[in-house]
Amino acid sequence: MVIDKESYMSHIKDINKQITMRKVLDKIEISLFNHSLEITDFLDPYERHLAKSILNRFNDLSYTEFGGISSSERKVILIYPYYFDKSTIISKLRYFRIHCDIDALSHKDFLGGLLGIGINRTKIGDIQVHNTYADITTKDELGDFILYNLKKIGNKNVSISEICKDDLKEPLLRFQEINKFVTSLRLDIVLSTAYNFSRQESINIVKSGKVKVNWQKITKPSKDLSFGDTISTKGLGRAILYSNEGISKKGRYLVTIRILT
Repeated sequence: MVIDKESYMSHIKDINKQITMRKVLDKIEISLFNHSLEITDFLDPYERHLAKSILNRFNDLSYTEFGGISSSERKVILIYPYYFDKSTIISKLRYFRIHCDIDALSHKDFLGGLLGIGINRTKIGDIQVHNTYADITTKDELGDFILYNLKKIGNKNVSISEICKDDLKEPLLRFQEINKFVTSLRLDIVLSTAYNFSRQESINIVKSGKVKVNWQKITKPSKDLSFGDTISTKGLGRAILYSNEGISKKGRYLVTIRILT
């Protein structure tokens, strides 16, 4: 069966997301033709939203998400014919625990260590950093390679062992919290507040395509945010517009912003 892929992606404007969804459509095509179980690479929440908007248009297919713990950010989607018994579907993921001097390392260091041995980011799920260890989720086919080749994170020697899914725990969220007044919840204003930029600097950063809100690239500085939104800025990491602590007499919001570290 040959799918008219362009018709299923006409609503997607981001070229990088089009490439990702084309790969999802390849999996859909294979599953329909071979009546087989297919697994995508790891997708972020916005990519899964796009993928499900496509998958829901195929009545002959079902799908299930896997990523480790239920709150995992990055997950794979397993695609299979509707008549498959869902209870027999397995995730085809593997889980590893890395022991080292965690105090000197961050999520970025662990990701860099994995990319440094030649692992593609799309093959790695969440990296969950705890007090004395970090857990990673990977696709099955890369498990042995990681187990035998990951020796260092940064300049720290590490030891790695395979664990079970049930051994995974919610990670400790590390963040710097700031409370400031803002005149509105526009993206450029919140970004300026979080990182102490000038308004024009924030506008330029957003327009340059370096900012994502809830994993979707945003180039419109005036986009209104909602509490709970995650802002990812290239080179700076992530910030969460966490809560509203009140409104001043002049109508300004006293917001809490969490900058993840």
